[in-house]
Amino acid sequence: MAKVELKYVMNDSKKIVVCGGGGFIGGHLVADLRRQGHADIRAVDYRPLGEWYQKFDDVENLVLDLQGKEACEEAVAGSGSVYNLAADMGGMGFIETNRALCMLSVLINTHLLMASRKAGVQRFFYASSACVYAAGKQLNPDVTALKEEDAYPAMPEDGYGWEKLFSERMCRHFTEDFGLTTRVARYHNVYGPEGTYDGGREKAPAAICRKVIEAKLSGKHEIEIWGDGHQTRSFQYIDDCVIGTQKIMQSENVTMPVNLGSSEMVTINQLVDMVEEIAGVKLKRNYNLKAPKGVNGRNSDNTLIQKLLGWQPSISLKSGLEKTYRWIYGEMKAKA
Repeated sequence: MAKVELKYVMNDSKKIVVCGGGGFIGGHLVADLRRQGHADIRAVDYRPLGEWYQKFDDVENLVLDLQGKEACEEAVAGSGSVYNLAADMGGMGFIETNRALCMLSVLINTHLLMASRKAGVQRFFYASSACVYAAGKQLNPDVTALKEEDAYPAMPEDGYGWEKLFSERMCRHFTEDFGLTTRVARYHNVYGPEGTYDGGREKAPAAICRKVIEAKLSGKHEIEIWGDGHQTRSFQYIDDCVIGTQKIMQSENVTMPVNLGSSEMVTINQLVDMVEEIAGVKLKRNYNLKAPKGVNGRNSDNTLIQKLLGWQPSISLKSGLEKTYRWIYGEMKAKA
């Protein structure tokens, strides 16, 4: 992973806290902070330690339910910077059928902001989502890439998207009213190794990798695709997400929510094509038109982040999928 070079340097005398540190993105962020030499890191997650995707013995690992105010105060005590990646979420199959659970994540960010203000935290990062964007701008698979201003007038993804948009506003107002420096990134479909690939919370790249591997290992060369396969998305590899997250957190001029994603848009059918090529198979496609499929088109406009930070993703979708496929294949073979 490339070195993160920034103007603002965190105060190493204070702890860095990663909320959601047992999750997919959080685990990779903790791993990268360690690689950079940060010695005082606290990872917090509600899952039992044995269920964390990545866990490090030289990190302070806390199991806390961050929906509670007292738990948030314990999580951020003595810290200088807080990354909030904690949320009850998953792929489209989860967020379309668990809207109340997704909305309850508003308690996490609210209580973390309150606790961070009380503890004198220097900087606070909130992981938002492309699901905040107005549904009316995502009706066509040949979608115009979404700019940051396209979140308003507000009509986000029901449940999950509303929680993210509300929490963005909370960050803004804690900055305006209380002087807490906050940074917000809108993640666009992050994927990669060391994450969920089955069980209902996985996202499209991992789900398709798993389905192709299942078809290859079983010899039943068929795959079920949710929707008609024409819906479009852009997908960002985890290493790019982790670097971009830190650049945004430590920037002096990214004071508004900003897209963090790839602008390499593909259809779901094209995504399947890529994974089939990696696997060396060709599958019969069965389209489930009743399954959750989300909006018809979504893509990230990276104009603002390129202007403010000179940043853009460095890992192509094909390259990232190869790494992801190999990891999932290894996991599935080990469990077979």
